[in-house]
Amino acid sequence: MNNIDNKDWLFEITPKNNFFALNFKEVWQYRDLLLLFVKRDVITVYKQTVLGPLWYLIQPLLTSLTYTIIFNSVAGIDTGKVPAFLFNLAGITVWNYFTSCLTSTSDTFKANAGIFGKVYFPRIITPLSIVISNLIKLGIQFLIFIIFYIYYYTSGALVSLNIMVVFLPFLILLIGILGLGLGMLISSLVTKYRDFSYLIGFSIQLLMYVSAVMYPIELIKVKLPQYGWIVAYNPLAYIIETSRYMLLNVGHISPLGLIYTFIVTIIIFFLGLLMFNKTEKSFIDTV
Repeated sequence: MNNIDNKDWLFEITPKNNFFALNFKEVWQYRDLLLLFVKRDVITVYKQTVLGPLWYLIQPLLTSLTYTIIFNSVAGIDTGKVPAFLFNLAGITVWNYFTSCLTSTSDTFKANAGIFGKVYFPRIITPLSIVISNLIKLGIQFLIFIIFYIYYYTSGALVSLNIMVVFLPFLILLIGILGLGLGMLISSLVTKYRDFSYLIGFSIQLLMYVSAVMYPIELIKVKLPQYGWIVAYNPLAYIIETSRYMLLNVGHISPLGLIYTFIVTIIIFFLGLLMFNKTEKSFIDTV
C-alpha cells in the first residue's frame, strides 16, 4: 500500500483534544449543511399545519393581548406613556427568540441521535442552525411589532425610537448566544437525566415572570423589594429592559447590568460548549 500524505486529503477528522474547541473553519467548510438544516427547521415546523407560518404572528399577538388584559387592565401595572399592548409586544418578541433558541437546542442530542450515529459533521452545526433559523421567526414577529408601532404612532401615542436602537442587533446576538449556551448545557444533561426534559417548559414559565417581560424592572423593586434581587441577578431582565428602551424609549439602560449580562452569557456559553463537546463523544450509548 502506498503511503498517502495528509496534505492529499481534503478533510481530516481527528478527536477533539480541547473540550472548549469551536472550530470555525470546520463549521464554515460545512456551511452548505448548516444552510440545509436552517431550511429544514423553517419549513418542517409548520409544514403540516393549516395556518403555517401565520402561527409566528398569532402567538405573540394573542400573548400580548392576554398580558395586556391580565397584567395591565386587571392587575393595574402601569407602562407609562407607552400603550400597554405595544409595551408587552416588544418584550414578548425578544423573549420569544430566547425561548425558541433554548427549547429547540435543549433537545439536540435526543432529536438528532439517528443522524449523529450515522455520519460525521461538526455537531455544533445542529444547535447553530436552530439559532439562525429562529432569526427568521424573529424577523417576522418584528415586522408585526413595526406595524403596530406605526399604528400607535399615527394615532398620537407618545412612542419613539431611541438612538441606541442601532445596537439592537448586538443585543439579539447576545440573546442567541445565551439561548445557545443554555440549550447545549441542558441537551447534554438530558442524555443522562431525562427529568430535565420535563422541567424545561415549567422552568421557562417561571423564568418569564422574573425576566421583566410584562413589567418594568423598577416596578418590581418598588412593589416587591424583598424579591427585587431575583430580577437583579437575572441577565434576561436586563436584555428585555434594554430592548424596550431601544424600541420604545421607555425605562433605562443599566451599563453595569449589561456588563453583568455579557459576562454571564459568555460563561454559560463556554460551559455549554464544554458539556456539549464532552457529551458528543459518548452520548450515543445513553440516548
